[in-house]
Parts: sequence; structure tokens; C-alpha cells
Amino acid sequence: MVHLVQFEQWVPVTIERVFLFFANPGNLPRIMPPRTGTELVRLKLVPPPGIAEERATITDGAPLAGAGSEIVTSFRLVPFLPFRAQWIALITEFEWNHHFADMQKRGPFKSFHHRHELTGETRNQVKGTVIGDVIEYDVGFGWLGELAQKLFVNRQLQQTFAYRQKAVEKLLC
Repeated sequence: MVHLVQFEQWVPVTIERVFLFFANPGNLPRIMPPRTGTELVRLKLVPPPGIAEERATITDGAPLAGAGSEIVTSFRLVPFLPFRAQWIALITEFEWNHHFADMQKRGPFKSFHHRHELTGETRNQVKGTVIGDVIEYDVGFGWLGELAQKLFVNRQLQQTFAYRQKAVEKLLC
């Protein structure tokens, strides 16, 4: 069964800066809860539109992942246990300063689609960015997967994104 979760956060940072932060796969481990031990294993980068392959980095040398990029991460499925899982994500959409989307090619879910949406918004006369995350996922494994979804998968997603929001605010603001 497919489930939908959405998260939203406003930060007092320009949309350009926020987009560059999220387009850099090196920031992924920085915004994941430490208990997951998330590590980048391999990057197969495709330059974003309008950037030559040899210049698929921003001024500080950070790589950017355009549509077609593949990001392989390793993480702990169960915190505090040494067993690790791999997640292979494929960037499927990329529109500068608006959105990008990724899907799980291989990992713990039957399917997982994540759309990152950015919108410029002024609040209390301060320019900033609304960061929206729309996730559609299917745990798989029939009734057993649905039980896992109810018992801990949804809660773990909620906790992960609560941590991400705090980390993003700390790193960008």
C-alpha cells in the first residue's frame, strides 16, 4: 500500500542558497540523524542543466547532482546495531531553484519517491524559502509491511525529518 507524507519548513535563506545546499549530495549525511550512521558510498553525477560536465560543481568545489545522477548511501536500518543497508537513489527531475525529485532504485522499501520543492516566501518582511518534502512510499511485504509501517516506519520517517529540519536550520541560518 502506498503512503504519503509531507513536511514543510521555512528558513530565512535565499532560495538559491537553499537549492545549492540540497543539490549537493555531500550534505545528505549532514542532515541525517547520527544514529543512522549515513555515509556516501558512491556518486555517479550527471551535471544539472546549463552546467558543463567539467564544471558540475559550485564555487566551493561541492558536486551538484542533476537528473540522471545516482547516489549510493549506506546506513543502519536499526540504530545502534552494526548491520548496514544500502540505498541507491536516482535523481529523476531537476529544475533550478524550484524542485528536484529522487526515487529509490534499490533499498529497504518496495518503492520510495521523494520530491523536494522550494518556494521563495517573505515572512515578517524577511525573505526566505519554504522547503517542502513530498514522499510517496510502499514498505512492501503485504500485511507484514503494513504492520511495520504502523509500528515504526512512519514514526521513523517523522523523526528523521524532524531532525533534518533542525539540521538544515543550523547549517544554513
